Amino acid sequence: MFAVLIDPEKCHGRNLAAIIAALKVSPPDFVFIGGSHAVKSLDNIIEIIKEEVGSDVVLFPGDASQFSENADAMLYLSLLSGRNPEYLIGQHIKSAAAIFESGIEVIPTAYLLVDGGKVSSVEFISNTRAIPRDKKEIALSTAIAGELLGMRLTYLEAGSGASETVPTEMISYIRSTILSPLIVGGGITTTETLEAIFNAGADIAVVGNAFEENPAKMVEFIEWVNRYNNKNDDATEQDTSDDDM
Repeated sequence: MFAVLIDPEKCHGRNLAAIIAALKVSPPDFVFIGGSHAVKSLDNIIEIIKEEVGSDVVLFPGDASQFSENADAMLYLSLLSGRNPEYLIGQHIKSAAAIFESGIEVIPTAYLLVDGGKVSSVEFISNTRAIPRDKKEIALSTAIAGELLGMRLTYLEAGSGASETVPTEMISYIRSTILSPLIVGGGITTTETLEAIFNAGADIAVVGNAFEENPAKMVEFIEWVNRYNNKNDDATEQDTSDDDM
C-alpha cells in the first residue's frame, strides 16, 4: 500500500492546490498529515483533503499539538529508537484526554528512526540518535520490543529528505520476524527504490518530501504502485491455477 505524507507547514497555497489536484487524479491508499514542527490547526487542510480526495486521512503527529478529530485515524507514535522520554510518552500525555474523548481510531505504532545519511528533522527535534544503518540486530530487537508492548504497527523512518532510504537488508531482516504490518518512509525518490522496498517486505511505503516541489510526480508513483499490485495479483492467481492442475 502507499501513503502520501503532507507536512502542513510546507504545503499551503498553490503548492497545496497542486498536491490536491494530483491526489484527485490518482488517490493513494492513505494521506498522512503531520511534521516535526508544531502547527496552529490541521482542521482546514484535513477538511479540504476529505472533500476532494477519497483516501483515508491519517494523523502522523510530530507533537501533541498535531491532533484533529476530523481525521479518520491516528498513528500513535512512540519513538522507541530514542531515549528521550518526551517522545516515548511525554507528548502522548499532553493530548491523551482529548484523543480519548474524540473517539478517533488510534493505532499504537513503534516508530524507529534509522540513519538516512544526514541529520533529519526528527533526529534534531527529538534530540535522539538514529539507529545505525549497519545495526539491523538493534533495529529488530527494538521492533520486537514494540510488538511485545502491544504496538500494532512498526514504522521504519529514514527521515524527511533523507539521502538514503532504510536499507533493504534491514527491512527484510525485520519483516522475517515481526508479525505487525511494516511501514517504511524517508528518502524514497524513485519507483526503483519503491520496488526494492516493497520486495524487501514493506507493507506500506510513505513518500512526502519528493512531492513537495513536484506534485505531478505523485501520479507517477501511485500508478506504478497500482501496476505493481496488479502484477503480483496476476502472479498469485497463476500460482493458484497451477496448484489446482
